[in-house]
Amino acid sequence: MLLFTPGPTPVPEFVRVAMAGETIHHRTPEFEAIFAETRELLFKLFNTDEVIMLASSGTGAMEAAVINLCNDTLLSVNSGKFGERFGKIAVASGLKNVEIKHDWDTPVTVEEIIAAVKENPSIDALAIQVSESAGGLRHPVEEIAKAVKEINPEIMVIADGITAVGVERIDVENIDCLIAGSQKALMLPPGLAILGLSNAAIEKVGSGKGYYLNLASEIKKQSQNTTAYTAATTLIIGLGAVLKHIDAGEGLGKLYCDTARRAKACRFALEAIGLHSYPQTPARSMTTIDDENASEIRKILKEDFGVNVAGGQDHLKGKIFRINQMGLIETYEIIGVVNAVELALAKLGRREFDGTASRVFTETYFKTMLEKSREK
Repeated sequence: MLLFTPGPTPVPEFVRVAMAGETIHHRTPEFEAIFAETRELLFKLFNTDEVIMLASSGTGAMEAAVINLCNDTLLSVNSGKFGERFGKIAVASGLKNVEIKHDWDTPVTVEEIIAAVKENPSIDALAIQVSESAGGLRHPVEEIAKAVKEINPEIMVIADGITAVGVERIDVENIDCLIAGSQKALMLPPGLAILGLSNAAIEKVGSGKGYYLNLASEIKKQSQNTTAYTAATTLIIGLGAVLKHIDAGEGLGKLYCDTARRAKACRFALEAIGLHSYPQTPARSMTTIDDENASEIRKILKEDFGVNVAGGQDHLKGKIFRINQMGLIETYEIIGVVNAVELALAKLGRREFDGTASRVFTETYFKTMLEKSREK
């Protein structure tokens, strides 16, 4: 079975092997050395002033960011299930929440954010997804962060990069907290979350809030290559293996380039056989198609061709399907996926199979690769 859901993503064999060793105690010099090496590689990935690893899902990191970086009012962008979650976290934490809500295919604009900030002077933090995975949408986060800082540099900008970190290069100049999750582009099992923090965020955290999710406790301990509480040792060992593998190859630039080319080629291939891309501004992390036969297509892909892709949630259940583009994906595997989608349409009587999807994917993907090589 080919796992092409946008999280959890497949865990490569070399990562599974790295995590299969003897259990190591987290309060030992041996693990501290592993932690230090992994942490150093995380700084290269995030390009932030500090990085913090938490034994939690991405939602734990979202909550840690909100409770430690917002004291009064959170401005949240709800263009999907995960943007909605930020607002719920704020309310559950006793904070006020100003929400900008859109359909799940629609990105927020810089102008909307500016208007909300000017109309609500109590806003001291903004929470937004880089990539909203509910619909495969990309928000203009960098432009928004810059505009917010120009109005009030004290506002903390929290960016959920759970389906963006490891997918594309993110400009963190005006971002105070960038969040990642292990089960996405980092190609690990679920259970490890990472926060990249700015110096301004560290200052805002101060003595921190909460207990387990108190970022002040983790900032202090992790600078000493340990954790405030029990570390997710096996996942951190796996993370180190992933980052060393990327670093030893052609680096993050190659990973970002391959992901961008793959996402573009997949979208072009599916549009060439008459399918429609759902989001107005597609994220590179996944290809999202809205279709009246979405459920039937997913069922055929899984049962007939051994391809597992994700569906939609809430009002989009049965109306979309999402194909993962995160991580180290072999080209022949994604060609097999678009080929299987075209075969599914043929089984549904929608169009005759003629190999268009695999042809368009191959032409788009390898043409851009050749163009890139000629530029060098």
